[in-house]
Amino acid sequence: MIQDVKFDCKHFRGHIPCKPNKEANKICSSCDVYAPISKRILIIKLGAIGDVIRTTPLAHRYRNMYPNCHITWVTHSPDVLPKEGIDEIWKWDATSVFKARHLEFDIALNLDKEPEACILLEKVSATEKYGFIWRDNHLSAATPAAEHKLITGLYDNISQQNTKHYLDEIFEICHLDFQDEPYEIRLNKDLAEKWASLRNLADGKTIVGLNTGCGARWQTRLWPKEKWIELIQQLQNQGYFPLLLGGRDEHETNTFFSNETGAHYPGHFSLEEFIALTSNCDIIVTQVSMMMHIALALNIKMVLQNNIFNPHEFYLYNNGVQIRPSTGCDCYFGQSCSRERRCMHDLASNTIFEEIEKINAQ
Repeated sequence: MIQDVKFDCKHFRGHIPCKPNKEANKICSSCDVYAPISKRILIIKLGAIGDVIRTTPLAHRYRNMYPNCHITWVTHSPDVLPKEGIDEIWKWDATSVFKARHLEFDIALNLDKEPEACILLEKVSATEKYGFIWRDNHLSAATPAAEHKLITGLYDNISQQNTKHYLDEIFEICHLDFQDEPYEIRLNKDLAEKWASLRNLADGKTIVGLNTGCGARWQTRLWPKEKWIELIQQLQNQGYFPLLLGGRDEHETNTFFSNETGAHYPGHFSLEEFIALTSNCDIIVTQVSMMMHIALALNIKMVLQNNIFNPHEFYLYNNGVQIRPSTGCDCYFGQSCSRERRCMHDLASNTIFEEIEKINAQ
């Protein structure tokens, strides 16, 4: 009977049978796994892949705060979000926007400053709203807690003075306190098992994943090719197994490194397979990039190279170290360098190697 249907149950799908019905023929009138939704939560985080991954600790926190909460996430990067714990993952499109605007939520938050994301939060029906919103035809703060992050995004000189890391900031924006909630990521275990064959190739050696690229936006982050070659050779000489990692944009460079040093380069793959491949590394060396967030989500120890970003921004969960050029950096968030010789030339390969040694000895 229609009056027996538990429309407020976490398992309810509406257009298709729920999982308990499919697996055990359970029906609402006598179901012993009925789970009434405690809170309906909407997360709007479109952004870059790495930014989406590093927002997942919020979902972890909400699940602990509100058992049986229902979390919907709207994003440009649905493939990195874990299906366990996030009830509905919507890729940003007209259908998702339409649904978000016509459903009701207890909590809605937006952590992107792009107009479309802010406007959506303004239009959504929710009891509580956090983050960035659209008011008076411009970006604004949904509550005063978002003002700090808004201001640091507007003025470089103020941003440089910031001493809060990103996770503290986004939790504060949502009127919460960060308590070391972990990153989460979607990992294809079958693909990860496939790439476990690297262990045979490494023959007992520590696998050090070298993510040689950093994206096209801030090329000032790039570590010079000769430094990568020096590091690869040091690793090989000291009994490590260097593994070259990257996407399509790094293919030519990684092929060059492999030809020059003999380091293993398996090629470039889909994001799903890239994550699975990375999961088999023991240590990661990367510039500030998507890889940094993948490594954190996979709980892999890491050496992080950083020059142009505020070093306080990155929280590594005591699972890595951040290394900066010895001469500092003059081009904060810069897409071009004011120096004749870029500061990344002053980040010695031996410095990186020493940090790898320390991590490996732990």
